[in-house]
Amino acid sequence: MGSMFENGRGIGRTAVAAAALMALLLVPGLAQAQEEAVEFLTQANANILWTLIASMLVMFMQAGFACVETGFTRAKNAGNICMKNALDFGVGQILFFLFGFGLMFGTDLGGLIGTDNFALGLGSVVGQDGFDGWSYTFWFFQSVFAATAATIVSGAVAERIKFGTYVVISIVVTAVIYPVFGHWAWGSLAGEASAGWLSGFGFIDFAGSTVVHSIGGWVGLAGALVLGPRVGKYTADGKARAIQGHNIPLATLGVFILWFGWFGFNPGSTTIADDTIGLIAVNTSLAACAGLVAAMITSWMRFGKPDISMSLNGVLAGLVAITAPCYNVSPVSAIVIGLVGGFIVVLSVELLDKVLKIDDPVGAISVHGVCGAWGTIAAGLFATDVGLFMGGGINQTLVQLLGVGTAFVWAFGSGFVLFSIVKAVVGIRVSKEEEIRGLDIGEHGSEAYNGFQVFTTE
Repeated sequence: MGSMFENGRGIGRTAVAAAALMALLLVPGLAQAQEEAVEFLTQANANILWTLIASMLVMFMQAGFACVETGFTRAKNAGNICMKNALDFGVGQILFFLFGFGLMFGTDLGGLIGTDNFALGLGSVVGQDGFDGWSYTFWFFQSVFAATAATIVSGAVAERIKFGTYVVISIVVTAVIYPVFGHWAWGSLAGEASAGWLSGFGFIDFAGSTVVHSIGGWVGLAGALVLGPRVGKYTADGKARAIQGHNIPLATLGVFILWFGWFGFNPGSTTIADDTIGLIAVNTSLAACAGLVAAMITSWMRFGKPDISMSLNGVLAGLVAITAPCYNVSPVSAIVIGLVGGFIVVLSVELLDKVLKIDDPVGAISVHGVCGAWGTIAAGLFATDVGLFMGGGINQTLVQLLGVGTAFVWAFGSGFVLFSIVKAVVGIRVSKEEEIRGLDIGEHGSEAYNGFQVFTTE
């Protein structure tokens, strides 16, 4: 979203501006003023339209996440996966309206949190909030980002977490964990009065490699550690056992839906309908393509075959990695960033699965946490003018490392505390019997594939 939102913010209060400009149109002899007034209003409405379209594309990514996660897990948990993804958006958007947006974009307190604009100033209850069309548009755009951060956690804790417990986790991530870090990095998008401490250092995260993806990934890492691995994931001697997903075509469809939605995620983060969205779209897609190629080749070399699931995660790795620097780098740099992301994701999945014994059924930690961190650091390496490899010195890279480290400490730390408290108070994991039978029946009393599902012991 970068500094581009400041221009969009200046177009706010559309109704008041329109009244003043219409007065100018009625004054004879002011042809130039009239032309500028029309251009101003046209641009303002174009910005609102473009940002709303982008918001809808990002909202559609929720379907992509649901398909990917469902496809990469087992049939007996498909309904549970779908329920969690629906919950993240349904509950998450309301909570972001009531609490999250204010913490993220309210008037700053000590560089740490926002202090107002909860429920958009509360006046929205009676229709007297003073917010204009642009303000509502900006809120809507930010709300779908918040839902994305929460959904990332779902994949890392899939197939063994209690649904009721997950409801609590999703609420806290959307209402507190994501907005607080978002304030540090992005609060200034609502004006200097809302600026958090990290943005003051010039931290670059244009569309959220760290603010959205790594935050979700690191909370997911905390959850996976507290939960422990799924039944049957590791043998008695500690050897990792592959638990295959049940529907790779569905996962593939989900990846393409996410790829499509990412053209709202990244280009839409300009919040302005201008000529920069073309470059951002090109960078976004090239990085995804490069991530696919790199993950395919890396898995081919390591496993002897081009692994489908790794290749699909390579696409997502490239997309996550380019999200931070998409506005600040050239297309050639975007390819390099995507290639590295695709390579890293394969190694990261292996490291977590086989060495650290952390069970992440869909690779969410590697795709979003690790590759989000890589993409954010890459902004400090490849950004035009200020990047280390572009002759800008090391300062920007150090700022990026600061942001990445802060995100890990905050998201993993708060996530670990959250999961640990919930585990101690109400319990966090389903019983072994329920896990073997499947969460669809145990947690929801129904089957995703009624009449086709065959249950086996692990």
